[in-house]
Amino acid sequence: MKGIIVYKGKYGATLQYADWLGDALHLPVFPAGDESAAAFHAADYVIMGSSIYIGKLRLHEWLLKNEVLLLDKKLIFFMVCGTPLKERDKLEGFIKNNVPLLIRQRCSFYFLPGRLVFNNLTRADRLLLRIGAWMGKKTGAPAVITDYDNVKMEHLQPIINEVKDNMNPVRPIMEPLPKQFIK
Repeated sequence: MKGIIVYKGKYGATLQYADWLGDALHLPVFPAGDESAAAFHAADYVIMGSSIYIGKLRLHEWLLKNEVLLLDKKLIFFMVCGTPLKERDKLEGFIKNNVPLLIRQRCSFYFLPGRLVFNNLTRADRLLLRIGAWMGKKTGAPAVITDYDNVKMEHLQPIINEVKDNMNPVRPIMEPLPKQFIK
């Protein structure tokens, strides 16, 4: 089977994961919108990667634009965010609110931890993060505004296993989605 990796991030964590996957699986890696038509059409499967900012996928517009082209392919989707993996309802909400139904039905999903280097953020993103932290204090769910880096190659092993085992999930980070997210 032939595959490609398409990603869209903002500060480099998603690109790092995409590059590691490309190296491990010997697949071409493309920023969303830069994938060649020939590579896309020749692919049996597509690994998609997106960062999540304020509940929105950076890859959302690309998904909508390419939805029909993705329907005949096996799909794997990794999402990079700062939301802890234990906040399953919130993570599942990102899928339900950002990924079209027909893609959700054909896709394996993986959430990967990201990184935050506060001084590398744009002014607008720093401001939004501060506002979110301030609002979070009022609701009892404070946002993290300290630097962290949880981007590690080892987080990709379940995706690598799925691809190497003929696209059958081996040990996904999350259990299969409940039926209400698929309908």
